[in-house]
Amino acid sequence: GDFLRSVKIGEWIHADFKRVRNYAFHKRFFKLLQLGFDYWTPTGGTVTSREQKLISGFVNFLCGSAGQEYTPALNEAAEQYLHNVATLRTGDVALLKSFDAFREWVTVQAGFYTEHFYPDGSRGRRAKSIAFASMDETEFQQVYKAVLNVLWNWILFRKFSSPEEVENVAAHLLEFA
Repeated sequence: GDFLRSVKIGEWIHADFKRVRNYAFHKRFFKLLQLGFDYWTPTGGTVTSREQKLISGFVNFLCGSAGQEYTPALNEAAEQYLHNVATLRTGDVALLKSFDAFREWVTVQAGFYTEHFYPDGSRGRRAKSIAFASMDETEFQQVYKAVLNVLWNWILFRKFSSPEEVENVAAHLLEFA
């Protein structure tokens, strides 16, 4: 009220309009992340690059023997096999998981990051902030969809039948929170 009274008739003013963020949707986003985090078992480094190359070479050999350049089903079977091997190898290892590091990784993989250059010439990526003041509702919806895709493609496809089922489970978990 006071601001509008202080503006003179005919005076130009500027305003920045944004859609108000939906707090319930924000909470659902974090439930989705938590679901992915809960189903994720770190397996990094348990399958060596030599083992990966060996399996990849074997898949190429099989495809060549069958007269095909690439077979998605065979490639997916090889990836699943390597995942199973990695999971078995981590069975006796104490694993430490960090939700903040996981959230950072997922957000970067979803394409929402800033790139930084360091004095040694290397580059690093940092996840963009999803704080209410940093991102409007439209951009947040894009982040949500991209994060769901990352979680589905990397982790949740092994446990659920579809991304829609994942969203439903996250929504149900939110009801119990």
